[in-house]
Amino acid sequence: MAKLARGRSSEKIDNHVGARIRERRVMLGLTQQQLAEMIGVTYQQAHKYERGVNRVSAGRLYEIAHMLNAPIAYFYEAIGEDKPLKVPTHQRMWLEIARNFTEIQNEKHQEAVRQLARVLAGH
Repeated sequence: MAKLARGRSSEKIDNHVGARIRERRVMLGLTQQQLAEMIGVTYQQAHKYERGVNRVSAGRLYEIAHMLNAPIAYFYEAIGEDKPLKVPTHQRMWLEIARNFTEIQNEKHQEAVRQLARVLAGH
């Protein structure tokens, strides 16, 4: 019986770590494919890590943390808490705006977006 409870607990941790990997990847504007290439695994393997289907080894987590510029402790934050950690909506929006802005190739369009942001901010 104790073995079964321990198994469920480690499964929850695997799911939590995977969710934190996904959250950090999204915050950085990376696709699963990009993460997979960065850590030298297939897209499918990266997907399984994020879903908690496959356990992330200590060495692989170290590599992921390095590539995502996060301390290893980040992936364990809030384990055991009822509410999962969430990135604030405004922070997600800011990251999305920054990610999209960097993809604008035309310098005049970049300048137009910058000016628009200044006007909307009242500066």
